[in-house]
Amino acid sequence: MTKKQKHTGALSEKEGVAPLPAVSPSVAKKIQTKRRSFPSVAQLSEAILQEDKTALSRGITLIESTATKHQEDAKALIKACLPHANASVRIGITGVPGVGKSTFIEAFGTLLVEEGRKVAVLAVDPSSTVSRGSILGDKTRMEALVRHPNAFIRPSASGDSLGGVARKTREAIILCEAAGFDTIIIETVGVGQSETAVHSMTDFFLLLKLAGAGDELQGIKRGIIEMADAIVINKADGENMKAAKMAKVAFNRALHLYPPKDSNWTPKTLTCSALTNEGIDAVWEMIASYFETVKANDYFSEKRNQQNKFWLLQTIESTLKSDFFNNPKIKEALETQLALLADNKTTPFEAAHKILTLR
Repeated sequence: MTKKQKHTGALSEKEGVAPLPAVSPSVAKKIQTKRRSFPSVAQLSEAILQEDKTALSRGITLIESTATKHQEDAKALIKACLPHANASVRIGITGVPGVGKSTFIEAFGTLLVEEGRKVAVLAVDPSSTVSRGSILGDKTRMEALVRHPNAFIRPSASGDSLGGVARKTREAIILCEAAGFDTIIIETVGVGQSETAVHSMTDFFLLLKLAGAGDELQGIKRGIIEMADAIVINKADGENMKAAKMAKVAFNRALHLYPPKDSNWTPKTLTCSALTNEGIDAVWEMIASYFETVKANDYFSEKRNQQNKFWLLQTIESTLKSDFFNNPKIKEALETQLALLADNKTTPFEAAHKILTLR
């Protein structure tokens, strides 16, 4: 067989057309220059105060960064924005996966922006425990809301944070408030006992439920209902209407089993359909009524003080944990103890004790 014949088989490759560059060299150069010229903290804070959403996104990216070189800049940015924060209402929304949180938030947020409010949604996406990656798809799910000039949606990866709340969510709240957003909505990954994290950083805690999902008693057992300021039965439309009304009665009965709240607010149960926009206005009327109540009896200020205390303790805990595991001596000892543990030459408790004595 000749050399020419060797290349005429069915699986032979032929030289193709060279692929075109994704962008022209001049555009690519401009993009690189723009990325390198990250604004200073002073420029960033000034732009945020002027309600620049691009600057707000950059600011949140800065405070979410784990790079040591960004930590001081992040602190300075938060300090610059803090005097302009706290002029908002903070609403936490949680519920099991599939309950329709994103659909509800889009309908709810759209109602608020049409009334003239400025809404920031901090949507926390679950991170993979294997790849550490996250889809961050809330912007694609909230197509109508994301295009509104008075709305800002920022998806963040939950990482290993308690309750699925992003590690820097509390700082992101400050930046959003400084940017003029008067309603901050925090969407969490799901429900569980660790949802105390989002409960402790918001003024109003809304629990979304599904009718007939079999989780009514489970919700009661986990104590989620005890934290909720309101329960909303979502997807109350079509054939689900009857089941939704029955679930509303069941949850109303359950709420009477709990002692009165310090806020003197009696938790309410409502039904709605985020898909058809039925009952969304009633949910906002209820939340507005809550804020009237807690501001009149000064519980609102007390809750904000509780939030600040929680943030203080969480920051101390996070800093101590970071400093501990980044200590070279601790890193070396941890590797040694892990090797001994793998060879069954120590126990987790003994290994932990030896590492902790190195502090």
